[in-house]
Amino acid sequence: MESKIDLAKILPHLNEDLVSEIMLASTVKDVPKGTEILRIGQYVKVIPFVLKGLIKVFSSYEDKELLLYYIRPHESCVMSFTAHLKNEPSLVFALTEEDTTILLLPVDKVSHWIRRYPDINQLFFQQYNLRYNDLIDTINHLLFDKMDKRLYDYLQEKVTITKKNPLKISHRQIAGELGTAREVVSRVMKKLEVEGKVKQSGNYIELLPW
Repeated sequence: MESKIDLAKILPHLNEDLVSEIMLASTVKDVPKGTEILRIGQYVKVIPFVLKGLIKVFSSYEDKELLLYYIRPHESCVMSFTAHLKNEPSLVFALTEEDTTILLLPVDKVSHWIRRYPDINQLFFQQYNLRYNDLIDTINHLLFDKMDKRLYDYLQEKVTITKKNPLKISHRQIAGELGTAREVVSRVMKKLEVEGKVKQSGNYIELLPW
């Protein structure tokens, strides 16, 4: 494990002995953009903690996918944690949005740490709270927002998270993340462009001030 990773500073609320054990038992992995790190039906062997980069988590139903939330730096995958606790296969899949560095916590060690160091629960309670809010937002968008608002809010969030504007992204990828058809995205994107909210050039989409 790379010594330059200072987990004590990243997670200052954790017991020093626990931090030492995590450093010894876990590994750091650099994962290229677009890599699937968790698939539906997979039993969880490691729980990822993002050090740098970004991971996106999806659900899938009847050949349609829906982006549920992002895992940002210094956050973990609560769905992996839950699947591990229940010893059940994963109900979601996850991809790296960009080149990402992940700390991989072995699940057998995590079970031991939960019993020995109760303060580790604080980490996962925080993740539950974040993901709960994310999922409520996703449900509200699906139930109450028209596609033009959903699409624009999606682009705004991606710009904020990735700190990139314009975004290099295709209509097909957007459709896959919003759980809709590419033709719908293309039609709504044209509407946003006419309204002066976005500018398109090839596979690049720029959000404009308005």
